Amino acid sequence: MGTFSKSLASIGGFVAGERDVITHIRHTARSLIFSAALAPAAAAAAGAAVDIIDSEPERREQLGRNTQFFKSGLSSLGFDTGNSRTPVIPILVGDDDRVFAMTRRLHEEGVFVNPVIPPATPPGRALLRTSCMATHTEAHLSRALEACSRVGREFGIIA
Repeated sequence: MGTFSKSLASIGGFVAGERDVITHIRHTARSLIFSAALAPAAAAAAGAAVDIIDSEPERREQLGRNTQFFKSGLSSLGFDTGNSRTPVIPILVGDDDRVFAMTRRLHEEGVFVNPVIPPATPPGRALLRTSCMATHTEAHLSRALEACSRVGREFGIIA
């Protein structure tokens, strides 16, 4: 099972498996019962992204460097980023209202983050979801870290 929305810059996703498993999922998964087929443009975008991943390994290498830089920066500021080892790095906030307020403030600072609240996380474990890209520069990430530092202090998430 995988998603096209984070790493492949599209929407939708996929499930691969044995025929009996796929048939069972088709007939019992609530999220599949009323869904439509993936739009051809979304499938083509995901396919093109896979082609780029295969033909330009330097992008994956840069993404790894960016991820390490940003995660290390967040951790050194005192943010709880959990055990993430992917370019999608969470910042644990805890309170739902606070996570929405911090999302708004970071957007005002020019930093895009997504709020994640229950039921996508356990109650009391609301978080900000950040995402690194291979096309980010160190200057972009440093600017985002500065904004996260300001907002984190403003909301008492870090000292």
